[in-house]
Amino acid sequence: MGSLIGSRTPRIEDRPLLTGNGQFLDDISIPGILHVCFVRSQHAHALIRSIALDEARAMPGVHAVLTMADLIKVTGVERMPLGASPTKATGPITPYILSNTEVAFVGETIAMVVAESRYAAEDAAGCVIVDYEPLPVVTDIRAAVASNDLTVRQEASTNVLNRLKVAYGDAASAFATAKHVFREELWQHRGCAHPMETRGVVAECRPDRGLNVWSSTQMPNDLFTAIAEATRLEEDSLRVITPDVGGGFGPKYCIYPEEIAVAAAALLLRRSLKWVEDRREHCMTAVQERDQYWTLEIAVDGEGLISGIRGNLIHDQGAYALKAVNLPYNSATAVPGPYIVPHYEVDVIIGFTNKVPASSVRGAGYPQAAFAMERLMDRVARELGVGRVEIRRRNLIPPEKMPYSKPLKARSGAGITYDSGDYIASQAEVLAAADWDGFAKRQADARKQGRYLGIGLAHAVKGTGRGPFETGMVRVNPSGQISIYTGAAAMGQGLGTALAQICADQLGVRADQITVTSGDTARTPLGLGGFASRQLVTAGSSVLLSSRAVAAKAKKLASHMLEASEDDLELADGKVRVIGAPDLAVSLGELSRILRGAPGYAFPPGIEPSLEADIKWQTEPLAYANTSHVVEVEVDPDLAHVTILRYTALQDCGTLINPMIVDGQIRGGIAHGIGNALLEEMIYDANGQPLTTTFADYLLPTSTDVPNFQTIYRQTPSPINPLGAKGVGEVGTIPAAAAIISAIEDALSPFHVRISQTPVTPQVLFRLIAEARA
Repeated sequence: MGSLIGSRTPRIEDRPLLTGNGQFLDDISIPGILHVCFVRSQHAHALIRSIALDEARAMPGVHAVLTMADLIKVTGVERMPLGASPTKATGPITPYILSNTEVAFVGETIAMVVAESRYAAEDAAGCVIVDYEPLPVVTDIRAAVASNDLTVRQEASTNVLNRLKVAYGDAASAFATAKHVFREELWQHRGCAHPMETRGVVAECRPDRGLNVWSSTQMPNDLFTAIAEATRLEEDSLRVITPDVGGGFGPKYCIYPEEIAVAAAALLLRRSLKWVEDRREHCMTAVQERDQYWTLEIAVDGEGLISGIRGNLIHDQGAYALKAVNLPYNSATAVPGPYIVPHYEVDVIIGFTNKVPASSVRGAGYPQAAFAMERLMDRVARELGVGRVEIRRRNLIPPEKMPYSKPLKARSGAGITYDSGDYIASQAEVLAAADWDGFAKRQADARKQGRYLGIGLAHAVKGTGRGPFETGMVRVNPSGQISIYTGAAAMGQGLGTALAQICADQLGVRADQITVTSGDTARTPLGLGGFASRQLVTAGSSVLLSSRAVAAKAKKLASHMLEASEDDLELADGKVRVIGAPDLAVSLGELSRILRGAPGYAFPPGIEPSLEADIKWQTEPLAYANTSHVVEVEVDPDLAHVTILRYTALQDCGTLINPMIVDGQIRGGIAHGIGNALLEEMIYDANGQPLTTTFADYLLPTSTDVPNFQTIYRQTPSPINPLGAKGVGEVGTIPAAAAIISAIEDALSPFHVRISQTPVTPQVLFRLIAEARA
């Protein structure tokens, strides 16, 4: 690969965004469009006895007030399909498009108001009278799975969705013969994603009675399938497009009742409709992650070498499942992380509560696993009197064992094999950059001044590039313009620039001479979208191979025209030219024009029409990125305030296509991890009422909470994809909470404070310090 790979090429997406010409969901304007507001449940669990609509229908500007009794005329079914399922699956675990008999969490959709403006729709929604019969509420997942006396929905006979055992080796024997066994009980509380742009959908009725749908989604092709199935539209009559997307972070990976309801209502009313989620709705209805309770034991020998880990995990799924449930499996399989764990056994219980459904938020189960494992490593170090660095070094997988296979399977069924990386060298490098060895003096000097400094360390490994494929079509147009079409979903991360760099590097043009169209089912009927840090690996590899195929075809045709061997040709400046004789050249646009054909004129032998290629690179194994974080903090024990003084993060993300984009992704991921560690907490009361539904209550990291980061990169190319790349979108988040909380414990070591939960909010920290002082 050439000079563009690894360059800090300016983002091709930025000019329209910086000049106010971006088009996000709410910017889409269609003549005569009507606006939607949803009537949502005020109860965490209740029967719906009746819904009175007449007063709302009589309000000024209201065109319709709809319930499931209306939408069923279009959908034929009441429930949502199960997303990310290889089969057409529905069932009693998925939510209703609009609930009409029972609600199972606050914010569940019941009815929808269609009006001239959002203001009129909101006013009318307040006049819809729902007669509820409140039912007992289940909010504690531990109680929910311990007894079926109270269920989250009357249709369910149990609150347990599934039980799993993730195991290999002989954990019982390992623990029976272990010199030391230590136990930790951990709780990781649920939080939201809060992208800058919330969810939203626009449905435009077409003259052919079809539908154009815009959605702020990570999964346009998945949404296409869901709408086509739910509305029984012919696929040729439907188009789904993602406009500019102001962040995804996981919740936009799911397909929601609102998206299906708006599409169905547009078909029913034959009017174009728009719904945009407000921030309170996001807190109440967009999927959240975590609420996991862990009980783990670790067995080690006298030197601190791990012989086994065992325990159990209880995962709170909320009231329904929007997608095939993968988070607890991700968590359970990811616990061993970068360490050698000879024997392993974790029992997983997945249960329902009367809360908003759970699904992926940046990291998708991996941050929970890293927190659990790193808490165990700190415990072993403390109990054995071995340094936290040394205990990790002794247990990290050494480079000579790479590729390293773990006796576990990913949720796809593929084996888990770490393909590349040097974890021991990564630890050494990040420690040197953070001046770990000099910290003891800094800490001692601060203590003399009555200040409490601490330092923490954490590692993680993340599988990236989940398959099975992604579209990456490359086309050269007669004008010379080069187009890329992909099913990958742009959501602010610079995907277009990265794909353009890969293509431009092969075709000898500038990245800004390439247009990238992503997330448009009319252009890319096959695609999987954005999740699991996959798009650079999958779409990037497809674009690379398609670009190479286009370049080869261009050379083959040019060799006939220039009467030169293909080996004597190169691509540069948008032309195919003879090496050493740049005036002997033909432009890519001219080659494209020729390959469009002319009546009666044959192509040269062995050359097919069109200067384009559509190679869908396929993969089953994952490319594993590794990361090591060191955090230095100061804790004020009287105010229970944590200040992050220094943050050093090393990532091995394989081949870096654009280091500037990678740096932005890593820094954003760390900021998300800081929120997970210290601030973000979605609190429900005993009645299932959400209490943190504004930014006055749900705290996000601000500029005063986020320090300057020192980011370091190792580049160990992955051998399993042609780019050698590994994903970067989530890896910055995964070890952050573990490293920060390790540092807080170190700062408060004179008080013997022990932390076993996230987030460690000021209230939690104040209580822990007070208990330690008592």
